[in-house]
Amino acid sequence: MTVGPKTDEITVVVHIVHTVTVAEAILRDLNVEGEERLYIFQVFKETVNLEEIYPELVEEAELILEKCCGHPLAIATVGNFLASQSKTVEEWRKLNEHISAEREANTYNPILAVIIKCYDGLPYHLKSCLLYMSIFREDQKVSRRRLVRRWSAEGYLKVVQVKSREATTENYFMELISRNMLLPSQFSVRSTTRIDSCQVHDIIRGIAISKSKEENLVFTLDEGSGLNRVDRVCHLAISSKWEGDQGEFETIVDIFRIRSLTVFGKWRPFFISQKMRLLQVLELEDTTGLVDRDLEQIGNFLHLRYLSLRGCLNIYHLPNSLGNLRLLQTLDIAGTSIFMLPRSIVKLIQLQHILAGAIKIQDGNDDVETSLEGAPMLMRNRLCVSTFSSVALCVVRCAPHNACCCSHLPASAMHQGVRGVALPRGICKLKALHTLGTVNMAWRKAALEEIRRLLWLRKLRVTGINKRNSQELCSTIADLMCLESLLIESEGKPGLSGCLDELRSPPEDLQSLKLYGNMVTLTRWMYRLQNLVKLKLRSSRILECDTAIQALGDLPNLVILRLWKESFDGDEIRVSFPRYRFRSLVVLELDRAGDLKTVEFEPEATPKLELLQFGGSPKAAKVGLFSGLQHLQRFKEFKLVGAYEPAFVADLQEQLGMNQNLPVLKSY
Repeated sequence: MTVGPKTDEITVVVHIVHTVTVAEAILRDLNVEGEERLYIFQVFKETVNLEEIYPELVEEAELILEKCCGHPLAIATVGNFLASQSKTVEEWRKLNEHISAEREANTYNPILAVIIKCYDGLPYHLKSCLLYMSIFREDQKVSRRRLVRRWSAEGYLKVVQVKSREATTENYFMELISRNMLLPSQFSVRSTTRIDSCQVHDIIRGIAISKSKEENLVFTLDEGSGLNRVDRVCHLAISSKWEGDQGEFETIVDIFRIRSLTVFGKWRPFFISQKMRLLQVLELEDTTGLVDRDLEQIGNFLHLRYLSLRGCLNIYHLPNSLGNLRLLQTLDIAGTSIFMLPRSIVKLIQLQHILAGAIKIQDGNDDVETSLEGAPMLMRNRLCVSTFSSVALCVVRCAPHNACCCSHLPASAMHQGVRGVALPRGICKLKALHTLGTVNMAWRKAALEEIRRLLWLRKLRVTGINKRNSQELCSTIADLMCLESLLIESEGKPGLSGCLDELRSPPEDLQSLKLYGNMVTLTRWMYRLQNLVKLKLRSSRILECDTAIQALGDLPNLVILRLWKESFDGDEIRVSFPRYRFRSLVVLELDRAGDLKTVEFEPEATPKLELLQFGGSPKAAKVGLFSGLQHLQRFKEFKLVGAYEPAFVADLQEQLGMNQNLPVLKSY
């Protein structure tokens, strides 16, 4: 594949994802012939006849396959290794000789010998990134964004420009995927051109653990860890199964040299110490037992570049000493109870990502979703949640000083939803910001004027939008010319109705748009989003369904359309996907989208649709709700969320059976 300097990054990623998908298809029927097909495909990235193109390589290829012992991982890994090497007899013979030598040293596991050779052939920067994976737990799915931001914070690349740094770390990730060193664990429903998360195969993880120990790179405190002291370790991971005390901790670990600390499970205060002066990454995601007072010394870690408290519900406040962390690049407080950022944050001029808001975050993406289902009925009330959060903050902050801010609680609670944080004055000083959200604009309208000056901002999420601040919002969005992802939310009525009409010139590069709140009609500027790839509507209550579908169908690059929770309003909603529309659509989600009576696909509509996900009322899901499924040319999967009547399911199965691709029906 030849990639010119102007080739879109998405095209490259799509090629890699396609390559992995084809390889998986070959793996499903891996006999002797399948082994050869997999090997050839990994080497050349397409199916070719080796005897016709490179007859001199046939003998060496057979010897390599023999050494792989039919193991798919070994075949795929060695094939990907050779993909970047010269297609010569000498090169392939040299690999054969190296594998033979490695097998003599590892007679108990010949597969291991093959993969070790491929690991040895990795460039230095990819070796470091792969060994870093030994920090994470066995079989753990690791978010792509989480991983590449940590790599960046650790200094695994040296690039000045923010966008170049982000793109470079993404390239590292995708290169390890393409070499089969990382396994994609989730091809995102939210983005068909991206891989949301990855895992490490047990064999490769074993190699990574062994090599990282040899180089004093990673040490994990786990069940059964001895009391032998570990010196000069760079990265410390603490397993949820380790139950040692402070004395054992200080005996085992040389904390002076630790550059990253990752805690799984229960937090204990002695895990962190002012002696960790070289600490660059502090990862406490979903740690239990962490409270505000445990963060009081955070300002002492002057080299910290990555701080994640994601999912720590008992964190209500960040100390002002946060302002000492002048090298901080990523602050992830999503899923905490923090609803106000400290004033000192404006000192962090290297900060690139502020991820905040919401009670529950889905791992693997930054799409912050509120989840109060399962909470007590009292806690589902917006005012009660806000008051509870405010009272908690008051107790934490004011009680030690015999002061009280409770007189402000009613006003605060009326404006503060379960999503979003308030920004302090001076946020415009953070010129390096790439990601900001979710921000609650109901607190301070003037914050929009400051956000307007963050010219390099690429991802913005705001809530609390209303008629009082909508004009400022539209002006801000128009000036953020680098914006690629935008989420706007307004709860209740009138919601977003009339709030977005004044936006005359939306950012040309906008690729992802999420609108949560009552709209009644789509705003006209949405029809001009020629580069829009993803669109999600939730609680938009659009009245003219046909008009909206016709307009959205003309967006040339729309790949993912998600219509959630009352996207349409009316008694009998009939959705028709017309002929020659939605030319790029691959993923369609209909989740409680409204009182749907029919969903029809006309012939030659949505020619690229692969996945349709439906969730709704079991009573409303009747025979005939969907029609035209047999016309979908590339359809692969119909995903049903919930339990439905057998007759409805049988009707779907009958239509899918008429489709030439024989798509599968899955229930969740």
